[in-house]
Amino acid sequence: MTVGEQPRPGLRGRAAAWVESAAVQKFVIAVIVLNAVILGMETSPGLRAAWGPWLSRLDVAALAVFVAELGIKLWAHGPRFFRSAWNVFDLLVVGIALVPASGPLAVLRALRVLRVLRLASMMPQLRFVVEALLRAVPGIGAIAGLILILFYVSAVIATSLFGADFPEWFGGLGASFYSLFQIMTLESWSMGIVRPVMEVQPWAWAFFVPFILLATFTMLNLFIAVIVNTMQTLHDRDVGEAAGAAESPVASLAGAPDAVLADLGHEIRELRRELAEVRAGLAAAGDDPR
Repeated sequence: MTVGEQPRPGLRGRAAAWVESAAVQKFVIAVIVLNAVILGMETSPGLRAAWGPWLSRLDVAALAVFVAELGIKLWAHGPRFFRSAWNVFDLLVVGIALVPASGPLAVLRALRVLRVLRLASMMPQLRFVVEALLRAVPGIGAIAGLILILFYVSAVIATSLFGADFPEWFGGLGASFYSLFQIMTLESWSMGIVRPVMEVQPWAWAFFVPFILLATFTMLNLFIAVIVNTMQTLHDRDVGEAAGAAESPVASLAGAPDAVLADLGHEIRELRRELAEVRAGLAAAGDDPR
């Protein structure tokens, strides 16, 4: 092995490098988009009547591409394939499409459209957003709990204040929950609910206005704040890791396979031996630089 030459990977290594290359990934993304268009066209009775057989063939061809890609990845990576949550996600999504079109599981065929979600696993930008959403779940859960408490307290108050005059909207805890949710979304909240209530109880605005300020303009914005903060934290982490890798190239060898490190050590020893031979030759010729 010459100096600087990298050890050639095995057949599985070459297969993994090929299936994860930029060209192959772009091709798979194009197939995913095409398959999404085909699934949308199949919902049109006119297009299905005119191009039904061709649409079915193209759908099967796209599925064959997905199965082949995952099969190569599974063979190339072996058990390590399942260490990636994205690989498991892709396997489940494609596996659903392999469910028989008849029988009790035929309803799962409608989930073929989930193949479009593979775009989230193929594109780094979408993976970043999904990872940020997952990491924001604890913070979102805390805010959701706070909103639930706010809704419960407000629903009990609204039922007590307005239930007798407006049983359709506030006659019970469930009805009050739904009405308050509609008010929180600002969907027909004024003319649909609040103004009719204020015609009977003019002071009702003193309850609804603070509720809207808390539930809509404060609580919901907290969701956005948590997600944005998580995305900024992930971005700073990625930037820091990239800077650390650039400043310390040797650190990248920490996770290298033992075979690569062994070859690198062998090359260093060979270089030292060749350098010693050169110095010995120069010394014998009477031209020792020392």
